[in-house]
Amino acid sequence: MMGWQAQVTKMRIVALVPGGIGDQILFFPTLDDLKQSYPEAEVDVVVEPRAKDAYRVCKSVQDVFGFDFKDRNALADWGNLLGIIRDREYDAVLSLGQRWSVGVLLWLTGVPKRVGYGGGGESLFLTDSISLKTEQYAAEMYHDLLHGFGINTPCPPLKINVPKSDIQWAEGEQQRLGVKESGYILIHGGSSQLAQKKGIDKIYPVDSWKQVIQDVQQRQPNLPVVIIKGPEDKALVEGLVKACPNVKVTSPDDIGKLSAMIAAANLMLCTDSAPMHLAVAVQTYTIALFGPTDPAKLLPKRDRFLGIKSPTGKMADISPQEVLQKMWGS
Repeated sequence: MMGWQAQVTKMRIVALVPGGIGDQILFFPTLDDLKQSYPEAEVDVVVEPRAKDAYRVCKSVQDVFGFDFKDRNALADWGNLLGIIRDREYDAVLSLGQRWSVGVLLWLTGVPKRVGYGGGGESLFLTDSISLKTEQYAAEMYHDLLHGFGINTPCPPLKINVPKSDIQWAEGEQQRLGVKESGYILIHGGSSQLAQKKGIDKIYPVDSWKQVIQDVQQRQPNLPVVIIKGPEDKALVEGLVKACPNVKVTSPDDIGKLSAMIAAANLMLCTDSAPMHLAVAVQTYTIALFGPTDPAKLLPKRDRFLGIKSPTGKMADISPQEVLQKMWGS
């Protein structure tokens, strides 16, 4: 590693990071440690268009390029991506994907250092093949890629960098909602359209949320409940407002404003989603509900982040009483 580093005066590094906003946030510790180890390096990322907004709150990346890894890309699409990487003359590339086609692409770029997960045909095209350990927390799994750069430090906690303007917006929003002085419990019950199209159950039913909210309002009448309304949550939020007319609704229009609202909350109640990872990054106490996914792989092992796993894999089978028990500790 040191010999390779010594030959490069100012490194240019690119990371290929498929997945949604949550995957990007989980990858931030890897980018941060890479930048810390090579402070003069320019670090870029190639991500799916739906995930570009994540980098509004990332301090370690210079440029963000869009490429839909999951689309049925034509040769021309791969050619355009190949051209971008070649034109920028990167010294190193990290790849989270395990598709052999991505391995071939990396080899064709001519980038001298190519780091990725091994275990399949893609290993033939890598200079540094890293074992994929899927049983661990996803941020730690991604961080293992840094072994290819000789970086063997433990994975740090998730962190984000929220722009000052977004913090100011959130303060104004709290004033508008009348929760600035009282504090508030924040709820995000939605799921991405992609997860829904894939049939991945990540939405907690309105009737179950209603029981949780009514209990909170009874026990803590002076602690408002605020619902996050994202662009894909309209139907769910409308159902919650109809069932619980006293809740308040906030609609941050970017990830920075959303992060600032989460950071100011007393408690975050959510499903397995990008806002859950933001809550972890800003250290807000979080109770997250999981259907088919494994909390151990998506939440760090810390007391302030609690995961509730459905006994059947179906979100509807998480009882409101279990959620309330986690909240009140009894």
